[in-house]
This record gives sequence, structure tokens and C-alpha cells, in this order.
Amino acid sequence: MRIPEFALERFFARWEFAVRHLLCASDVEGWRMADLLALADDEGAALWRDLQLGYTEAPGHPLLRAEIATLYEAIEPDDVLVFAGAEEAIFCLSNVLLGPGDHAVVTWPGYQSLYEVGRAAGADVSLHELREADGWALDPGRLIEALRPETRLVVVNAPHNPTGMLPSSAEWAHLTAALATRGIHLLADEVYRFLELDPADRLTAGADAYGRGISLGVMSKSFAMAGLRIGWLATRDRELLLRCAAMKDYTTICSSAPAEILALIGLRARDVVLERSRRIVADNLVELDRFFAGHADRLSWIRPRGGSIGFPRLLDDEPIDDFLARLVEAEGVLLLPGSQFGFPGNHFRIGFGREDLPAALTGFERFLQRS
Repeated sequence: MRIPEFALERFFARWEFAVRHLLCASDVEGWRMADLLALADDEGAALWRDLQLGYTEAPGHPLLRAEIATLYEAIEPDDVLVFAGAEEAIFCLSNVLLGPGDHAVVTWPGYQSLYEVGRAAGADVSLHELREADGWALDPGRLIEALRPETRLVVVNAPHNPTGMLPSSAEWAHLTAALATRGIHLLADEVYRFLELDPADRLTAGADAYGRGISLGVMSKSFAMAGLRIGWLATRDRELLLRCAAMKDYTTICSSAPAEILALIGLRARDVVLERSRRIVADNLVELDRFFAGHADRLSWIRPRGGSIGFPRLLDDEPIDDFLARLVEAEGVLLLPGSQFGFPGNHFRIGFGREDLPAALTGFERFLQRS
């Protein structure tokens, strides 16, 4: 396989653990192990205490798959396949569904593997560009117009990384109905599901929308447990899951036994887990609203509708990469330039899921005042 370098991941490999404040993090402040274990029910505590470090079941622990299935309306445990993070799930699905002669449509800017893996598999991939002038809104009509007879897959990340876009229920119904009629698979990248700023805006899960809808989930984002490296695909298309399972035999084969039990504990306590995530995000958004209001002459900000990230724009003439390089050198505050998504202009990703955001913003503010 020939695949381009993953720009964002190479960027983080250089900077993520070398700065004081990661103000562009896409996840929520991670749980401490002791705090998570304190949430375990009796069965979960016993599973953790008696855990043997052998191989696990390749599809995922039966109890974990059953718990994941409860996140959906129409999904049963056998409709769930567990992976080592969302990245592995994307890799396997893209290679199974796409090849030479196939076509896919993927929302953009976005996580690079959502479109590059399909391209590396030989497919023609069209990018559905989200536009700042439209408030970063998904355009279902324009996306549907891009479909072809050979289209096999549409990928929509919502809530969206990096813009925080979230379609309306009507827009989502329009798109999913069109894809169902055409028999096209939908990969709904839902890693920020449950972090909608207004819970009433939560969309029907991709796996619940129609038979070929696929939901991508992970413990890393809304559930704030990135270190577990546990993700999943959920779909009623069991033949597709079998093909993904066969592909997984060439990647990780099975997941980490401790990570699966910890994920089970976290999902069973999801009311507490998600309330913590939503509190951190909500508190930090208050800080961001104040910050951007105070710097409206230099920074453009479209408030996200969900997730823990946004995609503001620097209004200065200085190229964003140069500006952010000076920021990290002066204050140890890291922001992610839009160039890492291949996106033109002076946009940058800001994350608001970490508890040090107020301190990071203080450093950013000092820098703006001096620049």
C-alpha cells in the first residue's frame, strides 16, 4: 500500500508531549484509573480483579459488545465489532468497501484517514467541502449531487472535527433516505456523539438510520478514555462486519484485555462519565466565548454545535503556520494550523475538552497583546 504521510499525526508526534498547553487537543481530559475503577459495578470489579492477560475474543468481549449495543436502538451485540481505536476501524472498513473503480464521498476538512485510506485502496474519493461562509453546515443536496453509480460509501463526521458542525435532523433524514434508496453505505463517524451542546440536536445514529448505515464509536473522545484504544463499528450489515473481522486478522486480531474491561466499566457508568465530559466542555465554552468576543478584531469564530473542538480563523495577514509557531515558542501553547488538514487560509483548530484551557487561554491572550 502507498499512502501519504499522515500530516496531523506527524505534527502531534513532534509537539504533543513537548508543550505546556495542548490547546488543540481533540479529546476530553482523560479519566484517572483510580477514579474510573471506583465507578465499577460488582461484575465489572470482579472482571478487573480476576483478569487473566491472555488473548481476547477477536470480535470483542461479549459483555463489551452487549454494552455498546445499548447505545443504539436497532443494534444487537452481534452487530458490533470492537477495534483498537477508531483508526483501525476506519482502516479495515475502507479496505473492505473500497477498491479500484469504486467511489466515495467524504466530508472535509476532516481526519485524514477517512479519505486517504480509501484512496490508497484504489478508490476515487470526492471531498464534500464544508464552508465557513455557510457556517460550516453540511449541504445534503450538494453531497447527493456528487453521488455516482459507482459510489460505495459516504463518510460524514458529526459532530464534526474540526469545525463542530452538526446537521439538523431534517438534513440528516434527507441524506440517509437518499443513501438508503441508492443502497450506498454510510459511515457515520460519531466519535463526538453525546457531546451535542443541545441534547435535542442529537442525530439518529448511522447504524439505526437504515440497514447499510454504520456507526463508528470510540472511548477516546466523548468518553474521555483515549488511552484505552478501544473503538467499534456497529451496523446491521453483518456480512460487512464479517469482512471487516477478516481484515482485522491482519492488523491487531484482538483487543487488549485490560482495555476491554475498563471500557465496559466506563460504558456501564456512562451517565457519570458523559456528565463529566459535558461539564468540562460547557465550562470551557464560556471561557472561549469571552475570549473570542474580546478579540473579534483579530479572530473569527463560528461557535460549534457539538464536540470539543472548533475551527476559528486568524484575521491577520500573517500566515497561520508562522503565527502559531511564534505562539508555541513564546507561551508553550499549541494550536493546530488548518494546513495540517490541507485546508487553505488562516484557520486553526482549538480544543476545549482539557481542564487547563483557562491557563492556556491566558498565555494565548498575552501573546495577542504583544503581537
